[in-house]
Amino acid sequence: MILGHRDPEVEEVVRETTEIAWSFGAAEPYSLELAELISSRVPWAEKVRFVNSGTEAVMSALRVARAATGREKILKFDGCYHGHLDSLLVKAGSGLAGESSSDSAGISATSIANTLVLPLDDEASVERVFETEGKNIAALIIEPLPANYGLLIQRKEILLKIVETARKYGTLVVFDEVISGFRVGFQGMSGLLGIWPDLVTYGKIIGGGFPVGCYAGKKDLLDLVAPSGPVYQAGTLSANPFGMRAGLATLKKVQRDSIYSVLDDRTKIFTDTMTKLLNKKSNQEWEAVIHSSLFWFRKKTQQPIRRIDLIPEGHKESFAKVFHTFLKNGIYLAPSGYEVGFLSWAHDDEIIAKTLEIADKALKTF
Repeated sequence: MILGHRDPEVEEVVRETTEIAWSFGAAEPYSLELAELISSRVPWAEKVRFVNSGTEAVMSALRVARAATGREKILKFDGCYHGHLDSLLVKAGSGLAGESSSDSAGISATSIANTLVLPLDDEASVERVFETEGKNIAALIIEPLPANYGLLIQRKEILLKIVETARKYGTLVVFDEVISGFRVGFQGMSGLLGIWPDLVTYGKIIGGGFPVGCYAGKKDLLDLVAPSGPVYQAGTLSANPFGMRAGLATLKKVQRDSIYSVLDDRTKIFTDTMTKLLNKKSNQEWEAVIHSSLFWFRKKTQQPIRRIDLIPEGHKESFAKVFHTFLKNGIYLAPSGYEVGFLSWAHDDEIIAKTLEIADKALKTF
């Protein structure tokens, strides 16, 4: 929701759509226009395929990767969340972050037998696993900006090395940009880093608040999907007019009005002031990790945190106290200390100032 709820331009096209059609279950002009907009600005997205969620996007992208390589195994990273498909709910983060078990109930051992998991920010581990399993790994999937187990900003040089190693062994690189895509910039983290994936998944923002996801990538890979190829993927409500038109209105607007730079500036102002308030009122030192309009409040550490095992002990409990203090006073943060916060275009200077004023008063009882 980069524009916030009920953005006037998005609401207008949604109202218009109620007078046109709700779902075709077939191709229509709006999905073509949205796909063309994405492909025209995102060079690694030569072809785009729409689904209904980020989970479906990841599931489909990995199916394409397996078909393209003839391999079975998938390599993911500890704390990166890629949706609730069985094979990737292993050390996944998001709603599972900080729980005693990383896996969901109801997942069979056979579902995760072909999933390999490595720690983030560990080049040596990547080298070792490819030396032993490289010929079996269809895809390496990673959030280039891990944002489901805290905000774990990765080093560009490590990401480059991971991608280089994967390609040396013929493994496809999948960037999960369901959160970061069109949020940190129109081209997402791939564009900021200058690292082009073979396949990429998007969601959330591209639907303007409606349930939309997509996977995109090189033409030869997407051509494997039916009806042009042997990989099956379909959904009656995929590319429905509401999601497509809301997504179009959203992506057209974020390219105007310096929205990204303004959001970045507002996030810096908001988090700087909030951190000062927390440090003044609490008995521990806090800091905000920020990237673009994403932020994560946590206990201050001497070194950047790039992997989940370095998150300070007691962080979950400390944040819970902050969360409940703010909630009682009308400020709703994400309830888990491992969840990342976002500012939207609707969070204007007045709302930010009001939020900080309430926070200052609320923390007097902290």
